[in-house]
Amino acid sequence: MSNKAKPAHELSKKEFKTIFWRSFTLLGSFNSERMEGLGYEYALMPSLKRIWGDDEEGYKEALHRHMAAFNMTVAPSPFVMGISVAMEEMAHDDPSFDKESINAIKVSLMGPLSGIGDTFFWGIFKVVACSLGASFAAQGSILGPIVLLALFNIPNLLTRYYGLKIGYSQGASWLADMEQSGMMKLFTYCAGIVGVASIGCLTASWVGITSPLSFVISGSEIVLQDYLDQICPQLLSLLAVLGFYKFLHSKVSVIKVLCSGVVIAFVLGALGVIG
Repeated sequence: MSNKAKPAHELSKKEFKTIFWRSFTLLGSFNSERMEGLGYEYALMPSLKRIWGDDEEGYKEALHRHMAAFNMTVAPSPFVMGISVAMEEMAHDDPSFDKESINAIKVSLMGPLSGIGDTFFWGIFKVVACSLGASFAAQGSILGPIVLLALFNIPNLLTRYYGLKIGYSQGASWLADMEQSGMMKLFTYCAGIVGVASIGCLTASWVGITSPLSFVISGSEIVLQDYLDQICPQLLSLLAVLGFYKFLHSKVSVIKVLCSGVVIAFVLGALGVIG
């Protein structure tokens, strides 16, 4: 790593252990708005305080930055935490560092690492652990719960520990190389495209607002939804999401936005405008 990118402070063993144990609280404050975001920020707070302790405004910005929505299989999440700590150190030491890339990296890693984590921890380790544990328990052996917990949690703990270690040590040099080669801006741009595409897919799959309105003109029935689909599939869903985004971006209270959305949806549904 170049001297410019090298952090002025290193992650101590105490701080490493603090992040490691705090990573177990990711799901403790899970909510529909930020998902694991608050738990992620709680895990990073000791490092953020160390890095930005001499800059109160920088510390506030860092706290606000890591309150963003985050959702990932919990076992590989410390790997991303290690990278975040390394990037925060680089941002502190290099005023020209693009701070927006910190969350862009987080977003870009959520999908791939969740896919790997779900496959191994929920699709393999859990199934194998439960099968072996149940076989011992069916024979009346005390080894049943012990085998289950050991086979599932040992890989989990090792992944968390070494993921955090590798993410901080190797992630820093990897990010420094990307910054020097100019790949960081390209990666951030591509991550933004992936994020927007993901939101579009979720909007089309989960929102699903349609209109049952129809009109008879010159003896022909005109179904409004058919014409809306010709303009843009799931157009009403897209408009609803953009409307919520605009209000949230204008710093309107989340509770007010949600309550207003429920009232508007109820009224339009009762009038038969949307289905």
